[in-house]
Amino acid sequence: MSEHRAAYRYAKALMDLAIEQNNVSAVEKDMRLVLDTIEQNESLTDVLRSPVLTGSDKNSALKALFKNSQPLTSELFNLLASNKRIGILKEVAQQYITLYDQMQGQEIATVVTAVPLNKDLEAKILKKLEEISGKEVTLENEIDADLIGGFILKVGDLEYNASVSGKLEKLERKLLST
Repeated sequence: MSEHRAAYRYAKALMDLAIEQNNVSAVEKDMRLVLDTIEQNESLTDVLRSPVLTGSDKNSALKALFKNSQPLTSELFNLLASNKRIGILKEVAQQYITLYDQMQGQEIATVVTAVPLNKDLEAKILKKLEEISGKEVTLENEIDADLIGGFILKVGDLEYNASVSGKLEKLERKLLST
């Protein structure tokens, strides 16, 4: 099973339990804290993915680091550690946040561009996405200089690649197949 699918299943199970316990937003705050902490701390990522450390050592480190977290969050750490899946904690947190946003009627769209979007273009993209989806959309801009130009738009599971590098790759595949 791919990491993405496994992370989604853990996040969905966590969401279901949080709904059952009426604790969805508190767990969401924990998941945002977990995600931010992992993203800002490369050594924590190394610890979580280390084949040398045991699952219980990783679990202990997480519980010490997030000692004020919800009981469901601690149980997630336990479950991931016992299933030898603690390395996907970041992805689980991301998936939970996405599920939470969808539950709140928000859609998260990511626009990957070679240079940062200006405010006018960002506003136009947001307006168009909200018209199409009928939902409130949050737009995130990621920078990837390898795109050369154009953009890649990701909304949920959909991806639209209008980048120069994407078009060049498509052309290359077409030329090689003939």
